[in-house]
Amino acid sequence: MKKILVVLLILTFSLTLFAEGQAEKGKINYPTKPIHMVVPWAAGGGTDAVARVLAKEAEPFLGTTIVVENRTGGGGAVGHSAVSSAKPDGYLIGLTTVELIIQPHIQDVPYSHEEMEPIIQVNSDPASVTVRADAPWNTLEEFLEYARQHPGELQCSGTGYAGIWHIALLDLSQKSGTEFTFIPSTGAAPAITELLGGHIDFTTASPPEVAAQVEAGQLKILAVSGSERHPNFPDVPTMAEQGYDVQTPVWRGVQAPKGTPQEIIDILHDAFKKSFESEAFKKTMNNVGLGMVYRNGEGFKKMIAESYDSFGEIVSAFDL
Repeated sequence: MKKILVVLLILTFSLTLFAEGQAEKGKINYPTKPIHMVVPWAAGGGTDAVARVLAKEAEPFLGTTIVVENRTGGGGAVGHSAVSSAKPDGYLIGLTTVELIIQPHIQDVPYSHEEMEPIIQVNSDPASVTVRADAPWNTLEEFLEYARQHPGELQCSGTGYAGIWHIALLDLSQKSGTEFTFIPSTGAAPAITELLGGHIDFTTASPPEVAAQVEAGQLKILAVSGSERHPNFPDVPTMAEQGYDVQTPVWRGVQAPKGTPQEIIDILHDAFKKSFESEAFKKTMNNVGLGMVYRNGEGFKKMIAESYDSFGEIVSAFDL
């Protein structure tokens, strides 16, 4: 009888371990097919480059391919909408950008940031006040004092209307009591060309976007937004240091549709975290000129919510 009981106990224990193993296996039975990553911007741009190397480096850790899809239009609305409305099964995710929380304040869009499940943030860059090297201002305060005495005279560019660098300009204008004229462009590159040619007076594009011209002695950065100095330009003070708390960074990060199971979110986060830490990703970010900033899903979600409110205040103040 004792032998029978021992056998039964062994069988029960074995079956329990088997069941737990199957349950554990069930938790990680993802992915079983290719994953699609939506990019809200055109192929060949900075966001596209980030998405493709991030996806490629994550594939070995997921055991499947990640297909990058460019779905453009509506200032990012088309791509962001595709992610928010997708089935929450982890097979369609997106590399979202800051426009996700800007556009809803300006126009009707078929999505909201609350319909997303943040996975990982991989990038953030501040705005700057960058002028030509021969400009008469050497500090932000000198520049702003001139702007106060000549309202609307100084012209700025760096992005399209209501784009991130336009919003950054409005934030600085509001907090410094100045008035500028914004000239829309298709991005930082053409704006920098205009600045070098003397057609505009400054740009609010990010430090990495003007780095080459600064290093060449053609441009100079008077200040950067955010709470910390830029690591590549440690001698350039922040706007906050000089009394102007401008917080308008551009950012990129991976998100999934709301309702995606936490187990899947965790698997994706771990794979993209390893990709983020890879030498190939670091090299691409350096070549493209983008800052590497990591936040896990929880931290990314908190940052998005806070930024959404602050962008709303800026936009409402200027009635864009």
